[in-house]
Amino acid sequence: MFNFGQDIGIDLGTATIIAYVKGKGVVLREPSVVAVDSNTKEVLAVGQEARRMLGRTPGSIVATRPLREGVISDYTVTEKMLKYFINKVNGKTIFSPRTMICIPSRVTEVEKKAVIDAATQAGARKVFLIEEPIAAAIGAGIDIAKPCGNMVVDIGGGTTDIAVISLGGSVESTSLKVAGDKFDEAIVKYIKKKHNIMIGERTAEDLKISIGCVYPKVQDLEMEIRGRDLTTGLPKNIVVYSSEMLEALIEPAMQIVEAVHSVLEKTPPELSADISDRGIYMTGGGCLIDGLDRLLQEKTGINVMIANDAVSCVALGTGKALDNLDNLDRR
Repeated sequence: MFNFGQDIGIDLGTATIIAYVKGKGVVLREPSVVAVDSNTKEVLAVGQEARRMLGRTPGSIVATRPLREGVISDYTVTEKMLKYFINKVNGKTIFSPRTMICIPSRVTEVEKKAVIDAATQAGARKVFLIEEPIAAAIGAGIDIAKPCGNMVVDIGGGTTDIAVISLGGSVESTSLKVAGDKFDEAIVKYIKKKHNIMIGERTAEDLKISIGCVYPKVQDLEMEIRGRDLTTGLPKNIVVYSSEMLEALIEPAMQIVEAVHSVLEKTPPELSADISDRGIYMTGGGCLIDGLDRLLQEKTGINVMIANDAVSCVALGTGKALDNLDNLDRR
């Protein structure tokens, strides 16, 4: 069959955009941040370059994340961002690519249409959508076509998608707006309340990655950070410990655990037995917070595994799903 341009799979994440090209694998991994001139509405930077500007721009330049909690919050900027990434991946080809895009499991029809429209306007010839947990399961190497239950917990930047998958479809699922971003917000609030210091999103993310945990550590790690003292208004250095991060992060972590619990409660007994045998698979960058797998295992009594290359799982699954595009296209 004659193929027009290359097929692209896109994990349209709140924090990161990952693109997969058929036959080449993951070719792009950039933050979903766009810097826009607020006067002319012109896009000045996209991706890594724009992320460096977060919290450091003059009044006329706004560095924003056009996707919030897994859905498009700024349509125009998302369209421009997608155009930039599709062109970067596709290069100079005459034909526009067919594109498969990941979406959270519980998005509305309006939100689905916004993604399709934005991708079409950005230059995709045809757009297909795939639910994140299903893409994550495929990317984690699970054979989802079999008639047995698999549970996937995909923790991204904006949403956590939890699904029980059997026979290629989602039997029971939920999507909650508690994920990487909420962990960052919890750290900002905690540092402000406990130390009376204001820190930015990037510092909070550095803390989360370096010393963040949701399960007590054997050794209490420390990290020095700088923020603005709310009493004097001047910059101030403080040392933060991982035991403090545990206090800050346990609440959002428990919300994820409770959501997993509620999905398990609604799962048919036969599939519950399968999950008990096979365990729970965790994917997405948010699942890499230290101790989250142990916390979930302790609270559910089910073995929890973190997928290999958890961050790229959804994009890899989207890429593997591209192999069936010809069948979908005919349909």
